Amino acid sequence: MANRKKTGGRIIGTPNKTTTEIRTVLKDVINNELINIDTLLTQLEPKERLELVIKLIPYVLPKVESVNYSLGEPMDWSL
Repeated sequence: MANRKKTGGRIIGTPNKTTTEIRTVLKDVINNELINIDTLLTQLEPKERLELVIKLIPYVLPKVESVNYSLGEPMDWSL
C-alpha cells in the first residue's frame, strides 16, 4: 500500500488558507494594540507595567551569554 501514488490534496508548497487567514487577523490585532500601547501602559499599575515590560524585553534585546575562556580562546594575550 505504501507504493501508491498520491491522488488529491494540496500540492507541496501550497500555503494553508486557514493559517494565512489567522495570521492576517492576528497581525491586525497586534498592530491595533501597538498603536494604543502608550495609553494602555499608563492605565496599568506600576507593578503591572514593569512586569509587562520585563516580558517584552526579550523580543527587543538579545540575550547576553557569558563568555568562557576555555572554549578555544587563546590563553596567551601578549603581542
